[in-house]
Amino acid sequence: MIVLGGTSGIGLATAIAAAGRGAEVTVVSSRQSSVDKALAALPGATGRVTDLGDPASVRALFEDLGEIDHLVYTAGEPLELMPMASLDLDAARDFFSIRYFGVLSAVRSARVRESITLTTGVAKDRPGPGWAVAASICGAMESLTKALAVELAPVRVNAVSPGVVRSPLWSRLSDDDREQLYRATAAQLPAGRVGEVEDVAEAFLFCMTQAFATGTVVTVDGGTVLV
Repeated sequence: MIVLGGTSGIGLATAIAAAGRGAEVTVVSSRQSSVDKALAALPGATGRVTDLGDPASVRALFEDLGEIDHLVYTAGEPLELMPMASLDLDAARDFFSIRYFGVLSAVRSARVRESITLTTGVAKDRPGPGWAVAASICGAMESLTKALAVELAPVRVNAVSPGVVRSPLWSRLSDDDREQLYRATAAQLPAGRVGEVEDVAEAFLFCMTQAFATGTVVTVDGGTVLV
């Protein structure tokens, strides 16, 4: 299997979980330092450095890899709030570059035998002020998942939709603001806590191994959409 964005956060947790169940794992990042750090936690895995925003680089990567059983896409820079009053359209387009068009590039280039699992998020279900861009990306990924499940069959295509998770996704917040986000979110959730990357990794494993699931979005959010 190959995990694009598999060197930190949810992607790395998924790679570790899959390797623990005997999978041969390749992780991909745009930075060699990230690959090296991830491989220290993944004995026996391989790593590649590829610019997922460059279709030619993505095509070259998959030409070199050949056929793969499972493709997981978790790549994406940390999201940030973008209120309409101060919206930077160029920055908004940049968020789509890796999180949406990077997916299209990878899916077009990869030769997958069994499954593709993408990443969306509960912002599409419960957006708040300033989340218009993030919610749009998440909504686009859900629609793309269903469309690809039809077009690429019998390859299965699913997506995982996490809620708030302790991960580098929130790295643009200060330490104090990030911890306040976690505490405030946990206090509102039926689960009583925010997610951990290992929680979400289990959902990715389900999508890879559940042979009758395709076009499905698996929500792992501690009950976010309920409150």
